[in-house]
Amino acid sequence: MKDPIIKLRDLTKCYGSQRAVDNLNLDINKGEIFGLLGPNGAGKTTTILMMLGLTDPTNGSAFVCGYNATSDPISVKRKVGYMPDSLGFYDHMTALENLIYIARLNGLPGKGNRTRALEIMDIVGLSSSMHKKTSTFSRGMKQRLGLADVLIKQPDVIILDEPTLGIDPSGVREFLLLLKRLSKEQGLTVLLSSHHLHHVQQVCDRVGIFVKGKLLAQGNIDTLSGDLFNHKGHVVSISLSEFISGPWLPEHELAQWETIKNININQNTIEFECTQNITPALVRFLVEKGYDIISVHQKNYGLDDIYQKYFENDN
Repeated sequence: MKDPIIKLRDLTKCYGSQRAVDNLNLDINKGEIFGLLGPNGAGKTTTILMMLGLTDPTNGSAFVCGYNATSDPISVKRKVGYMPDSLGFYDHMTALENLIYIARLNGLPGKGNRTRALEIMDIVGLSSSMHKKTSTFSRGMKQRLGLADVLIKQPDVIILDEPTLGIDPSGVREFLLLLKRLSKEQGLTVLLSSHHLHHVQQVCDRVGIFVKGKLLAQGNIDTLSGDLFNHKGHVVSISLSEFISGPWLPEHELAQWETIKNININQNTIEFECTQNITPALVRFLVEKGYDIISVHQKNYGLDDIYQKYFENDN
């Protein structure tokens, strides 16, 4: 197995007696979209700054693309594109002029900068607006231009701090779909910091729950929900056309299914607590047994449930 492209070990940052980041251990693999999820003030931005070598840890280490961010921050910066939560551009310049200037600041050869900038503008969907001054740009357009700034240097890793902040819902959806496509097509590793649970759930392969400087849990949604909710990460309620009175004959047979952890019956509704999404199999089984189904309701424990549960446990 290859080494992770981001490797944090016992990473700690103290400001006086306050621990902004507390003994953080985290691996992120190449090509993965990882969501660092937590409330404002949880320590997400401080963690990012240590990964970029912009602030020194009190203890521990951050390795990014094989380089120690504390002892070799310049090498890390060459490999990583960073988009902060607050973006700034030269308002008197057009979007294209801003992007070409950023390319020069990154030390890219001048000859191909314009061509590369035009390609990036097309990728982020700003081709039709590239000759407009950035002072006229909406928040969503500025986020796209910020992503273009990040991509112009062709990084191996991109780190985005609250990238969907202040964007309207349709803009958020387009931005997240763009991130997912770029990660897949270019093999980019993405670290996405956010306190918006729904946005993180839409795009991330794995998430880390970050509260009060501590990483409480990490994994995909199914893994986290299974750990938290006694391995009943999926609850399915199926209502039949007839009421069930007395022992229900199929219950014994269904109890043998490894993925079913509990069955509750209430009049004409059967609730199944499962470790996986087996709703289609349950429906087929009941139809084959001759039951008429009038409704199916599937409850999946999402990121909101998971986050609230961890947050409650930490308080």
